[in-house]
Amino acid sequence: MIPVARAGGRRWCNDASVGTAKTTTPAISPLAGEPIKRADAERLAGVLKAFADPARLRLLSLIQSAPEGEASVSDLTAPLGLSQPTVSHHLRILTEAGLLEREKRGVWAYYRLVPSAISAIAESLTPPRKRPTKKVR
Repeated sequence: MIPVARAGGRRWCNDASVGTAKTTTPAISPLAGEPIKRADAERLAGVLKAFADPARLRLLSLIQSAPEGEASVSDLTAPLGLSQPTVSHHLRILTEAGLLEREKRGVWAYYRLVPSAISAIAESLTPPRKRPTKKVR
């Protein structure tokens, strides 16, 4: 992978075969009981915006349920009922958010979920379990 630019704390890669952006989740959950830092809130909001579109949620679901766990744009246009440029746009947003990996094979690009990124987002939105407090004597 070749670093080409830095924007918003993310390192963007430009590689002909594989491309992902690193998802930057906050160091602390917004539900942990402490205020979340502004920069962390902005990073998390950016990733959540990628989730906040029905077509993108369907794309994640279609890719995850594909036989090989991956799909190309041509595999996704008919099930979504969207044009190829629109599907490509949504896939680019999900890839830039670090939720999908893109692998170029010949003239086709195949996309697959990044489970660790999705787990990190889910974990940051899950409130920590209440821990038993120690009784002071």
